[in-house]
Amino acid sequence: MNNTAENLMEPCEEAPVYVIGHMNPDTDSICSAIAYAYLKEKVNGKPYYPRRAGQLNLETKYVLERFGFQEPFYLADVRRQVKDMDVRKFKRVLSCLSLKKAWEWMADLDVVTLPIVDGEGKLEGLITERDIAKSYMEMNDPAMLSKAHTSYKNLTETLAGHLVVGDPANELEHGKVLVAAANPDIMEEYIEEGDIVITGNRYESQLCAIEMNASCVIVTGDVPISRTITIQAKQHGCAIIATPHDTFTAARLINQSIPIDFFMKKSDLITFCRNDFIDDVKDVMAKYRHRDFPVIDKDGKLLGMISRRKLLGAKKKSIILVDHNEKSQAVDGIEDAEILEIIDHHRIGSMETINPVYFRNEPLGCTGTIIYMMYKENGVEIPANIAGLLCSAIISDTLLYRSPTCTPTDREAAEALAKIAGIQTEEHAKAMFTAGSNFANRTENEIFYQDYKKFNMGEKSMGIGQVNSMNHDELLVLKDRLLPFMENVRKESGLDIVMLMLTDILEEGTLLLFCGEDSREIVSAAFQCQADENSVYLPGVVSRKKQMVPSIMSSIQNETN
Repeated sequence: MNNTAENLMEPCEEAPVYVIGHMNPDTDSICSAIAYAYLKEKVNGKPYYPRRAGQLNLETKYVLERFGFQEPFYLADVRRQVKDMDVRKFKRVLSCLSLKKAWEWMADLDVVTLPIVDGEGKLEGLITERDIAKSYMEMNDPAMLSKAHTSYKNLTETLAGHLVVGDPANELEHGKVLVAAANPDIMEEYIEEGDIVITGNRYESQLCAIEMNASCVIVTGDVPISRTITIQAKQHGCAIIATPHDTFTAARLINQSIPIDFFMKKSDLITFCRNDFIDDVKDVMAKYRHRDFPVIDKDGKLLGMISRRKLLGAKKKSIILVDHNEKSQAVDGIEDAEILEIIDHHRIGSMETINPVYFRNEPLGCTGTIIYMMYKENGVEIPANIAGLLCSAIISDTLLYRSPTCTPTDREAAEALAKIAGIQTEEHAKAMFTAGSNFANRTENEIFYQDYKKFNMGEKSMGIGQVNSMNHDELLVLKDRLLPFMENVRKESGLDIVMLMLTDILEEGTLLLFCGEDSREIVSAAFQCQADENSVYLPGVVSRKKQMVPSIMSSIQNETN
């Protein structure tokens, strides 16, 4: 197998742009991400990638299946990762490489560490300049070459010679290195079987070494090897190497032919994977203080090397946010990402950006409506399946036009999209809501988090979820199931108040469940009603965005004042 090595920087491909909605995504969040990614790709001629920041609810799953879409990949955290760095790539540095060649490659490549792989590319070990320098200082054993199973190929390359007799793939198995400086009579006293003998242009010394069953004779001075010596060497199974170096230089260089396998570090290697986060990588690098660290894949194959100085150059992930603009609702690590755009229809929240961004926020019932308008503005034809997604998003967010957030623009958009998609809004809405309100076989966790958002209102931190159903009795059953669960959520997440809207689509009202200190007083003041200990029915209240959040916020502000 050839010793080969390559060193190059991984091509700096254009960073992917992810389009993603809020955590605990609803139908609008997912459908808008998919539709907007498609629009951006058509306008800019490069790929955009829709992603999800949580598990999908049954309504959204139904919509995706209905229009032939796979679930977007889950993106749990957008902090920078190893894969966002420039990785110095190495290919096929094998353990049979000589110390001399390894040192030369380090100099040529301007590195202090070489990663060593096997024939399949899996990382076997590491060798550093320090390891090689240490080996030169501590290598006093004349039998070191045979102990390291040095190949004749390495010997020949290191001595800049050529193999007159022998197989370059063969290895030294036993014996010591010695210089034939004495006459043959004395040499017979100290040459043993398997030894490696360095000698000059001395026929008698060469013949003596062969007859004493030396494994290899190294002839210095670039002199011709006699035919008799060649024949004798073949008969005795002795290799002959001719080198242009003098005897002193050959003796000094020969230990550099030892394969790096003998000195490289093979155990307790500190490695990283492409998906490791830069924050975690920094901590490890600070602890071990190595210059370079290998990056491997899940099968242990080497992908390249990274260094401490490259951490600062790690590219931030490029993100487009849809259907939210609050940090508390965003995917983890959003503060470490580069936000390029925000497309939303909610109140302006707490999101901060380093650079100016394209921010489109309109007082409409659904983000999908805004994206529909952007298709029209850009003159991009809407495919039937994309139209189905956007229509579903509007139906979901406006509760089929029943929500006070619904505007004539939303309704016009939904009906136009339905025509493109070839669906009837009433029939499709019923199928969607029925799919989403099948609670009997779902856990409290699945029900509660299917559409859940966090808010900071003054000094209060709050989580508000919403469950929609066309079955009033089904919602009443959920009260006893979910109230204890909500209290656990509040304690575990450190929130002051947790609420859940059980919204009856047909009756156009909400049974509001709540827990937390002062929650009863806040709800009673917000809706001018007498709430029970942990629930209240609110006729006409169906919108979290336009009715619930503003009313609760106003109540908290009044309480503070």
